[in-house]
Amino acid sequence: MGNRMIAGVLVTPLREIDTPGGNVFHAIKASDAGYCGFGEAYFSTAQPGKIKPWKRHNRMTLNLVVPIGKVRFILYDERTDSPSKNMFAEVVLGNPGHYARLTVPPGIWMAFQGVAEQTSWLLNVADLPHDPAEADRKTLNEIPYDWSEIK
Repeated sequence: MGNRMIAGVLVTPLREIDTPGGNVFHAIKASDAGYCGFGEAYFSTAQPGKIKPWKRHNRMTLNLVVPIGKVRFILYDERTDSPSKNMFAEVVLGNPGHYARLTVPPGIWMAFQGVAEQTSWLLNVADLPHDPAEADRKTLNEIPYDWSEIK
């Protein structure tokens, strides 16, 4: 897997601003790379050690931020016209230490795992509203990946 990233995927460092009453966590602005419109924003959780199986959005761009906890995202590219075809990439996001936004364009398979000791929270700012017919799903064993350790 190495340090290469899948074509079209962005990892953008984000700012956490200390304030006396509680911190401010940046997520995304309309002027940011990766922003391509707004359809909906939602939160999801990842339980410690649990893996949410493979999903591929066909039209939706994801902008994922993990303000609480830590999540390991595994991306797989099987797009026939991609320079990163058949490549896996791993991105760990979380706070503290890895506070960033992961932008995933349509056509990339993604699965993720909670890797903190507590429940992790993630925010997705998507360019389209949720549409169950827009995504494809696979079980974990349909795309072979070694989930045994964080690389």
